[in-house]
Amino acid sequence: VGEEEHHETIDLQPTQSGENLRRSTRNVRQPNRFVSYETFTPSHRARINVIHSHFEPSTFNEASKYIEWKNAMLEELDALRKAQTWEIQDLPIGKKTIGCKWVCKVKTKSDGSLERYKARLVAKGYTQEYGIDYEETFAPVARMTTVRTLIALASVKNWNIYQMDVKNAFLNGDLMEEVYMEVPPGLSVPQRKVLRLKKALYGLKQAPKAWFDRFNSVIFYYGFHSCLTDTALFVKYTTAGIIILLLYVDDMIITGSDKEGIRECKKLLQETFEMKDLGFLTYFLGIE
Repeated sequence: VGEEEHHETIDLQPTQSGENLRRSTRNVRQPNRFVSYETFTPSHRARINVIHSHFEPSTFNEASKYIEWKNAMLEELDALRKAQTWEIQDLPIGKKTIGCKWVCKVKTKSDGSLERYKARLVAKGYTQEYGIDYEETFAPVARMTTVRTLIALASVKNWNIYQMDVKNAFLNGDLMEEVYMEVPPGLSVPQRKVLRLKKALYGLKQAPKAWFDRFNSVIFYYGFHSCLTDTALFVKYTTAGIIILLLYVDDMIITGSDKEGIRECKKLLQETFEMKDLGFLTYFLGIE
């Protein structure tokens, strides 16, 4: 009370200075969130429509209400049984279990249309303790610069580029550590039993490394060697030319000048791992 009030005023009148105002030379464009849906490619629009029009449950209880997701979970459990992923045991004294959960995702084709409903059982690896149920975790992943360079090289050389996908790739990795997991929803086992994991289930900290080590040993046996600058890029020289294979987790690109050698390579890989031959490369890691 008694203090003078201070009022601010704003003067919007043109400046009386004779100096010319400096204007920005930057290109003005609207924020990405305002970009028109119509600017997307047809396949990208189709992919967005598929994702938004199909419900992706976040829990087992939600997923079990829909026949397509129930079938997807049954398919996953069947694959885990065939891979002999675990043994049903009593939990040893002094040992702890890690949890698990179902992750449901809608998979799309390269043109954006619906491919399938994918349910994956994932271990809660964030509860693992270093030195107890995991040791090393590092696994190489191909760099995007390597992916682009390989595609560009194949284009210049006029080589065919093939794409393959390894089904349940991590389950090919053997688990060296002693890891126990809770029984997942949807799997019936005797009471008070737990699952001792034998394979590198998705979600485990060491799963990527176990899978890469397994693939590395197989591809070396077939005569490939890894590049020094990117250890996820493998090369094999033959009397007919060269075969180049790039691995990105469970997706791979195969190209080169030796067409017969590539066919033989794909055959050998399919005999070793359960794989899906996707034919010529059209869509890879979000790149058409």
